[in-house]
Amino acid sequence: MDNNQKNNQLNIELSDEVAEGKYSNLAIITHSPIEFVVDFAQMLPGNPKAKVRSRIIMTPQNAKRLYKALADNLAKYEQQHGQIKDAGDTIPFNMGGPTAMA
Repeated sequence: MDNNQKNNQLNIELSDEVAEGKYSNLAIITHSPIEFVVDFAQMLPGNPKAKVRSRIIMTPQNAKRLYKALADNLAKYEQQHGQIKDAGDTIPFNMGGPTAMA
């Protein structure tokens, strides 16, 4: 490995808590002229209230890098596993389960 490759390596530290991850089935994206805010939330069946599990704030430049990286990874995923079916633009408040009754 030459010096340029060594200088381009990124050392990432991942704590045990962060490594566990947070489940999200909904992302809400807002922006201002100087930043993008992505709230990752979780909706539970039968409950129309979503709980934000994590908030990521980034510059527009980094948001665009994320967009490109996600598009690239989705294309690679679909090449390997087939096309991902789009559920549409609606939010399924009952999450496809039975409606709760009291």
